[in-house]
Amino acid sequence: MPAVVVLGAQWGDEGKGKATDLLATSSPIDYVVRTSGGHNAGHTIVVNGEKYATHLLPSGILTPGATSVIANGVVVSPEALFRELDGLIERGVEVADLVVSANAHIIASYHSTIDKVSERFLGKNQIGTTGRGIGPAYGDKVNRVGVRVADLFDEDVLRTKIEAALDIRNHVLTKVYNRRAIQVDAVVEELTAYVDRLRPMVADTSLLLNRALDEGKTVLFEGAQATMLDVDHGTYPFVTSSSPIAGGVCTGAGIGPTRIDRVIGVIKAYTTRVGSGPFPTELFDEDGENLQRIGGEIGVSTGRTRRCGWYDAVIARYAARINGLTEFFLTKLDVLDSWARIPVCVAYEIDGVRVEEMPMTQPEFERATPVYEYFEGWQTDISGCRTFADLPPNAQVYVKALEELSGAKFWGIGVGPGREQTIVVHD
Repeated sequence: MPAVVVLGAQWGDEGKGKATDLLATSSPIDYVVRTSGGHNAGHTIVVNGEKYATHLLPSGILTPGATSVIANGVVVSPEALFRELDGLIERGVEVADLVVSANAHIIASYHSTIDKVSERFLGKNQIGTTGRGIGPAYGDKVNRVGVRVADLFDEDVLRTKIEAALDIRNHVLTKVYNRRAIQVDAVVEELTAYVDRLRPMVADTSLLLNRALDEGKTVLFEGAQATMLDVDHGTYPFVTSSSPIAGGVCTGAGIGPTRIDRVIGVIKAYTTRVGSGPFPTELFDEDGENLQRIGGEIGVSTGRTRRCGWYDAVIARYAARINGLTEFFLTKLDVLDSWARIPVCVAYEIDGVRVEEMPMTQPEFERATPVYEYFEGWQTDISGCRTFADLPPNAQVYVKALEELSGAKFWGIGVGPGREQTIVVHD
């Protein structure tokens, strides 16, 4: 299976890094590719007891022998890129095999400035962005005033593009937000400082990946964010600025859809979300506090506490349909070890009507209340289980029920943060 996609099936933070790392270590992987988002993403991976966090870099950077690729659909902050690389180098991680697309768009400091002041200006209507310039960089891309990685290597072209971008941005900053204008020279100096270090990494990554697939090499496409944050198919407007679903992998990497063999949706045994927006199963009680505490639900990139709720099978079915999932990878089952009874949302009730698929409109979704089925808990530590048969009977019932409700088989189950704390159900 040369082309495998791993993506989030909820609102992010599902444990995609662990799934990617497991795939990359269980069988030879030649390339691990990021196709969307920026350094607003966050993956936590535990290797031999050591915890690593990746943000802009693919989590495959920790896999010996694999080439890590930042593809054209990613927005790249050079400052964040080299800060993350240097942090891994200091810990003894080999990072030589990294390739960056010449067509990836650049996040400059002015994108972050615009992001932060825009959020403050929105007040109670804030989207809940990370303030790292992701949205404004994608906005420039769509408005055709973006700066791409290749532009950094021609200072005249770079200056022209920055002038075009700031022509509009500075009017907004000075006249709407009452901020100082950003100087073109300062931005040119900021970005050209990275040229010498970045140049050897840059390539035509679409060509590179298509040739690799032609040669029968294994390419793992790693998602950032998640299905419910997709700009087209997520809980708009409380979404990211890119397309983290399976279809977005094709445009974000420059490969055709017929090249993808396997699409794995990573999903938690409960649900979390960071930032604003509707969340039908969200808990505001002791159960929610316990899920947050036991699950360590703090954002890897932002440090924000994640909102917590029960497993939502409506969202799971939606993710399976939108992405054409071949399977799920269920994570953090062990977080539920202490509960005597575990609710699962199997449908919504909207204005007195039972709804089993995603509502069509945002107002309907905001009015949706969960319809629960209840499962007996197992109330024992499962972190040492390594086969499905090792799980307590009630845990087996819970997993089988989720699989039946969710629209795709479960490939594996995470029972702890470590790479080895995984049960492979369908190999």
